[in-house]
Amino acid sequence: MAAGLLLVLSGPSGVGKTTIAHEMLRRFGGHFSVSATTRAPTNEEKNNVDYSFVSPEVFQQMIDQKLFIEFAQVFGRSWYGTPRQPVDAALARGELAVLDIDVQGAELVRDKYPDMLGIFILPPSEESLLTRLRQRGREDESAIQRRFRESTVEMQRARDNGIYNAFVINDDLTAAIEEVALLVSEKLKTHITHRAH
Repeated sequence: MAAGLLLVLSGPSGVGKTTIAHEMLRRFGGHFSVSATTRAPTNEEKNNVDYSFVSPEVFQQMIDQKLFIEFAQVFGRSWYGTPRQPVDAALARGELAVLDIDVQGAELVRDKYPDMLGIFILPPSEESLLTRLRQRGREDESAIQRRFRESTVEMQRARDNGIYNAFVINDDLTAAIEEVALLVSEKLKTHITHRAH
């Protein structure tokens, strides 16, 4: 068993996962897993910071070389994958490794890392999620509606699949951060206790 703790954060777009992930790293240290994807970057995204943007050919080579913990085509469009080596290296160093991945990916990760801490971040309501998606200003209304429909399906799947340890409602970012930090802190305590025996 790896010595570190694997934290998997999932939730709809615009719910605050990335902000919460980076706050956990600020508090606990560790490694943020940068997913590889075949989709094009948005104007704000930086390669190898937000995602590793790769061609479909390179992505296929990474699959063939078994370099991913998990990979999937999301909603029939772009491919996403979690590179194995940086995560395993962080865990071997006894660090916190944070993954910001979708429900499908989290299901695959749970199979390989059964001791992971899975937290699903929820919006306070579906209406607030729609508002947050619109406020991001990244997509036109048809894309926002599609993303909203996909998010509601994903939230239901997360509730039904039993792989998440906790669900945190982000109606106040500071409170949500504190709730996630408490869950991480408690898991680290039990994790260390189990490793010592």
